[in-house]
Amino acid sequence: MKIAFVGKGGSGKTTLSSLFIRHLAATGAPVMAVDADINQHLGVALGLDEPEAAALPAMGAHLPLIKDYLRGTNPRISGADTMIKTTPPGEGSRLLRIDEDNPVYEACARTVGLDSGQVRLMVTGPFTESDLGVACYHSKVGAIELCLNHLVDGRDEFVVVDMTAGSDSFASGLFTRFDMTFLVAEPTRKGVAVYRQYKEYAADFDVALRVVGNKVQGPEDLAFLRAEVGDDLLVTVGHSDWVRAMERGRPPRFEKLEEVNRRALRTLYEAADASYERRDWRRYSRQMVHFHLRNAESWGNEKTGADLAAQVDPAFMLGESVLAGRPAATSASA
Repeated sequence: MKIAFVGKGGSGKTTLSSLFIRHLAATGAPVMAVDADINQHLGVALGLDEPEAAALPAMGAHLPLIKDYLRGTNPRISGADTMIKTTPPGEGSRLLRIDEDNPVYEACARTVGLDSGQVRLMVTGPFTESDLGVACYHSKVGAIELCLNHLVDGRDEFVVVDMTAGSDSFASGLFTRFDMTFLVAEPTRKGVAVYRQYKEYAADFDVALRVVGNKVQGPEDLAFLRAEVGDDLLVTVGHSDWVRAMERGRPPRFEKLEEVNRRALRTLYEAADASYERRDWRRYSRQMVHFHLRNAESWGNEKTGADLAAQVDPAFMLGESVLAGRPAATSASA
């Protein structure tokens, strides 16, 4: 299952995504955590100290390796240099699974031990001084989109992505790559403004969107959110001494998280799990192609010097069925 956490800056989406990741890990499920925010804080929220988080390998720095691995023997892709962030898989492409070893994870993922279970963590990498004036952050996030386009995941395994703040998520087709999107909103006008914008942009793409109210301090806050977001409001979260201790770098064991907040996490899990019944691999593949053709026409063909529309394999549809009979990848399969 692919799950995104979005919201305005400062809404608490990184904190809530880290709590949800801890909750999933405690169930024993395979979990891949991905920090796609321009402010890279997910590693620290999962318990790494600042030097450990800073030492995590950036996916953007390994983009050539990612492209070369995923390309496999796909005859429609002449070389890794003609792959862009939206390039869809086809016959011969290598597909990713969450709970496997492969060269992409070997280069980009690191295992983070939690007091209940463990997760793999990947990060886009921060926006650096060398990027100023010559690059945009969306080029880094493109590595995640490319991986998700080649990922075949099942019901009881999870990718959780802490997305970049606000409406920047709509700079590519990445916002359509998820089974469930949790929008974290504070009970303020600014908090719900991002919700309205996100809902409007996502309306034409069947994006499953639920709102998580954060920093809710009483009945007035709850009433405000209910009035502004209606039935999209899934659950609310209030003050947490456990979270405050985590932000100080001294979290108790996760089992000590307040019961009211543990119930909120269970509600998120139930909503994410229920989205599996609505999963439509055909629509997912169709949207992949849609955004690829748009990117090819607007900039990709010119940048690569290739007709990127020819990369689309009309007979290929991503889905769990394509893995039937295929061996799992290993680190030696590059």
